[in-house]
Amino acid sequence: MGRVTARRPVRHVSAATTVQRPETVAVEEPLEIRVDGTPISVTMRTPGSDFELAQGFLLTEGVIGRRDDVETIRYCSGAGEDGLNTYNVLDITTAPSVPAPDVEVTRNFYTTSSCGVCGKASLDAVRLNSRYPVGDQVMQVSADVLTGMPDRLRAAQKVFAATGGLHGAALFEAGGLLLAAREDIGRHNAVDKVIGWALENDRLPLHGTVLLVSGRASFELTQKAVMAGIPVLAAVSAPSSLAVDLACESGLTLVAFLRGDSMNIYSRPDRVVD
Repeated sequence: MGRVTARRPVRHVSAATTVQRPETVAVEEPLEIRVDGTPISVTMRTPGSDFELAQGFLLTEGVIGRRDDVETIRYCSGAGEDGLNTYNVLDITTAPSVPAPDVEVTRNFYTTSSCGVCGKASLDAVRLNSRYPVGDQVMQVSADVLTGMPDRLRAAQKVFAATGGLHGAALFEAGGLLLAAREDIGRHNAVDKVIGWALENDRLPLHGTVLLVSGRASFELTQKAVMAGIPVLAAVSAPSSLAVDLACESGLTLVAFLRGDSMNIYSRPDRVVD
């Protein structure tokens, strides 16, 4: 699995015995994202699908809106103690028609793996206007299709099976076809990766799709879905109050506590049919 996982010693203690043994853990490393040579973000992520992660991040921050907005993506030199490239610095060259990132994006914030919204000056800074409104989208997904999605996402999480330490995100068509699934130690990074996959494959806006996340539905994940034109966001855990508010404001269908054969629908329930 390369740099996605690492081995670390652990003392395993149970009622019957104590054993020293190696364990597989998820790798967490910083990724600096630069736009036209200017650093705009550092996020702690699990290496892999870095190009998708960077493009998904830039799209959900409103810097770019389509694949043609990106001319080149490359790793910059960033040598570690052994003198080798760490592959932890990315530079994205945008098309001449793309305006420079807004001051709110180039705020030199540090994004942790647990909460991408940390470091924002205010909630107003992330209430971005989507280029792909979701409120007017007409689509329906059956409850049976939705309840089958978490198991399919879990089956696609190969690194989670080895470490138990990664979040997952997946894109589905309304009929249940799995389009893409990604893992990361940060839930927001996993979402950026699947949105970046869609951008690279020229599938934006993501009308008629469902975004499934393996944890809770936060404000930021809801914002990312809206920015990508995704009309349905589903989470296996709880939503936050701001996530519900944003879903209601934007016309997004927000489904949470998607477990077994039950779910809670917090907004636009007309898109979910029995």
